[in-house]
Amino acid sequence: MADPERSALGDLARENRAARRRVEAIDPAVAAPLDDSVYEGLAGFRGAMRRFLAFSEAKLTAAGITSQQYQAMLVIKVHPTGAIMIRDLAGEMLLQPNGAVQLVDRLVNAGLVERRQSPDDRRSVLVTMTAEGSRLLELLAADHMREMLRQEPLLAESLRCLRHLGR
Repeated sequence: MADPERSALGDLARENRAARRRVEAIDPAVAAPLDDSVYEGLAGFRGAMRRFLAFSEAKLTAAGITSQQYQAMLVIKVHPTGAIMIRDLAGEMLLQPNGAVQLVDRLVNAGLVERRQSPDDRRSVLVTMTAEGSRLLELLAADHMREMLRQEPLLAESLRCLRHLGR
């Protein structure tokens, strides 16, 4: 075998060992190769999720909002008081507080939410839905629910397959 070929094979072997170490660092229990049906289950689940997310992006774009704005509206809607402090919104959305402030600014400018002073702590600002925001959220949520139910058979089958394989 020529030296360049030997060198290339050595490089490939080192890359494979490094890749294996990365996988084991994520989950040391992954020592044995996975069955092909695991990949099929994961592919089916991710495929259904991607179809749903593509649907969602198209609906949200048509409505003039982003996925992040829609998620923020959902978080505000399900908060027990219907009003949430920006720091709590940031926590729920996995955002830095300044990112949440910018997100709320965009929603306020769109007329979908409003800020108001907290009656309990005058230094705190609460974010609530406007009537327009509530109407838009209801329409979008209904569309999303219908699409989730449409994707349910593939999602359920993929999860059932993965659950069975995980035992």
